[in-house]
Amino acid sequence: MSPLTLELAYLYPKLLNIYGDKGNVLTLSFRCKSRGINLNVTTIGPGENLQGKDFDIFFIGGGQDQQQVLVSNDLQIKKKELVNLIENEVVFLAVCGGYQLLGKYYKAGEGAEIPGIEALDLYTVAGNKRMIGNVLCEEIERKEGGHPSLIVGFENHSGKTFLGNSIKPFAKVIRGGGNNGEDGFEGARYKNVFGTYLHGSLLPKNPHLADKLIRLALERKGLNMPEVALDDGFEETAHRKVKTLHY
Repeated sequence: MSPLTLELAYLYPKLLNIYGDKGNVLTLSFRCKSRGINLNVTTIGPGENLQGKDFDIFFIGGGQDQQQVLVSNDLQIKKKELVNLIENEVVFLAVCGGYQLLGKYYKAGEGAEIPGIEALDLYTVAGNKRMIGNVLCEEIERKEGGHPSLIVGFENHSGKTFLGNSIKPFAKVIRGGGNNGEDGFEGARYKNVFGTYLHGSLLPKNPHLADKLIRLALERKGLNMPEVALDDGFEETAHRKVKTLHY
């Protein structure tokens, strides 16, 4: 019997890889390998198509405004295909700038509007105050047994993201700025898309979230997550450390 295989598309790694966002891909690769799952990672940059592959997971990280403009221009070419994949419940993790570009637009400080692909009902505007520091939040979707998952990460953004009525936040902020520093929410969840401002990287300090993404990708293919217990000692220590840090 052939081993389980998942395909991951890593979008714009040379342009959107701020604050160690690549660590999310490395974490997914490690946790898949530890369970006997082959995770094939394909990097896709500007001018490169999705190569006709049946991807199970997409990852896009964060970057500065200049890089976002370059990515936005290329995303418009891929817009129809990406929106279709999202609607068909492909797993998608989008961080900071990548998260913003899945929405309607990002309006920069000088008034220039960077278009998104309109896959998510949200928009972002530049704010006057930078939200920077460690974040502690509580995932909106509860685990089995009714207990919410605590999520930790690091944010550094002045963009203020506002969600529309057709989309739910990813988490409730306990400490930090979150989407806009006003409504008390962090990120967005739509189908199998997870949008967030959390860098740091996010998944190494939240192994339960990494496993959730893998499980969702497998379930979409009608497969089950292998029951393999992993030693998360280092990951749990990092998680606890961030929880005790002040914003």
